[in-house]
Amino acid sequence: MVQEDVKKLVAYSSVAHLGFVMLGVFALNEQGIAGGMLQMLNHGVSTGALFLIVGFIYERRHTRLITDFGGLSKQMPVFATIFMIVTLSSIGLPGTNGFVGEFLVLIGSFESSIRWYSVIATSGVILSAVYMLWMFQRVMFGELNNPKNQVLKDLNAREIAIMLPLLVLIFFMGVYPRPFLDKMSPSIVNLVQHVKTKQAAANPQLTVSQPVQAIPAVPVADPHAATPAEVK
Repeated sequence: MVQEDVKKLVAYSSVAHLGFVMLGVFALNEQGIAGGMLQMLNHGVSTGALFLIVGFIYERRHTRLITDFGGLSKQMPVFATIFMIVTLSSIGLPGTNGFVGEFLVLIGSFESSIRWYSVIATSGVILSAVYMLWMFQRVMFGELNNPKNQVLKDLNAREIAIMLPLLVLIFFMGVYPRPFLDKMSPSIVNLVQHVKTKQAAANPQLTVSQPVQAIPAVPVADPHAATPAEVK
């Protein structure tokens, strides 16, 4: 929260994301591990986009100190819009990719033996919103007093083209994460079942539950089967 370097602050937020990944993995259930794996993908999209944004502004001003900025949204509206979307993705706003991963991690860990760790980790969601939004406010809003910031140019077509695929992924993974979760599901179910089998072997009092498919098959009626009227 007191970090004055934008790039270092983004790096610390990256560590916070990976903390959620580890929490989901050590939950050792389907929801927790799926959330951890999805959060790794989200981390690559959101944090990668944040580092690109820091690179764009550093290329123009050759400084990363928050105190050197202020009021950039008046001078660079396109940059401010993209920066806002990526920041909200990083803090896990519902509808963006960060929310799905963190939500699954918290549910999975709360339903496991590390429940109290998930309660503590929930504070990370609040703190991430505090330090990320406060950084965004100081950089993008306020008075445009610095003469060096008054001549900055907005993002060009090449920079927008670089960010556009990441923005699409942010919303697609946030609204419809099923394609990614379906790919993970078989491996996750096998891993959890393997862990439970090992636990049962070490402790015979434990029972091994059958693997639960993430998306159960829907029964389809046989068109050649006899109807109740025909049977009668």
